[in-house]
Amino acid sequence: MTIAAAHFGGFGTANPEAAARELTALGRTADWLNSPRLTPEGLAGKVVLVNFCTYTCINWLRTLPYVRAWAQKYQPGLVVVGVHTPEFPFERHLDNVRRSLQRIGIEYPIAIDNDYAIWRAFDNHYWPALYFIDGRGRVRDSHFGEGEYERSERTIQKLLAETDSAASARSLVSGEARGVEAPADWGTLKSPETYVGYDRIERFASPGGAKVDKRRAYAAPDRLRLNEWALAGEWLINRQATILNSPNGRIAYRFHARDLHLVMGPPRRENPVRVRVSLDGRPPGPSHGLDVDEEGYGTVIDQRLYQLIRQRPPIVERQFEIEFLDPGAETFAFTFG
Repeated sequence: MTIAAAHFGGFGTANPEAAARELTALGRTADWLNSPRLTPEGLAGKVVLVNFCTYTCINWLRTLPYVRAWAQKYQPGLVVVGVHTPEFPFERHLDNVRRSLQRIGIEYPIAIDNDYAIWRAFDNHYWPALYFIDGRGRVRDSHFGEGEYERSERTIQKLLAETDSAASARSLVSGEARGVEAPADWGTLKSPETYVGYDRIERFASPGGAKVDKRRAYAAPDRLRLNEWALAGEWLINRQATILNSPNGRIAYRFHARDLHLVMGPPRRENPVRVRVSLDGRPPGPSHGLDVDEEGYGTVIDQRLYQLIRQRPPIVERQFEIEFLDPGAETFAFTFG
């Protein structure tokens, strides 16, 4: 699961067996992006920040302004290593990961952890997660979720000072963020992450409920309550995704947040899907997200997170709807900010 709340582990030292297990798992990973394989021997004497991620995670995306800045500011004493552990099946495909990380500007090394070997070695449970490893290869601290960026950076500085690194400056990065990486508007956020596959389906309001692993024509009720969602058109609901079988299918969601995102995409890039979104039955206008225009039109090409709404103040409860003008779209989860 992804988490938004900040949580730190205790500042201490891991036992030597745990440290060996964690770094050995990192060194055994076959596939790397942005770097040759990193090994425990090659990282000896370096402070290492291990960052668990998966490329559609909005909570991880909102941490990137800080993680990128730390990677640049504190090199070469600090090595930031992203560990990409997939949540959805399409995040296991190396081309999808490579394309998405290039699009969002990730240049530090990324270990591909499709078999969850590194995840298990760290006994990790969250995206995003940070593990702070000192120059002797010991995990000294951890942090789960967004926030607490000053404390994280102070931890980096402390560990660098222990190695006599010239990069242990006391100033802090600014973490300027734009677009999908901007911090959530926590004060107005009243809608939770919502999965649309039946494995974790909640608050589904189409009459008759979900018929799993079967194609069925669905209808949306006249009115949804806050955080309810519904389908209209012919869809198939499987374990992780809801898949449109014919053109002009729709998903409606009643939400309260500044931002609305949807993880979705066609299974093949050669078959893009045109979409149109609306707010309260009208084009979104200036409240459109990065991936649609003011009239609500956009094209879905890759399987990734799409920002569809960035609501202008005042932030109020709204009825969102997305219509897929072409068949074949796979939809996975709504997230908000």
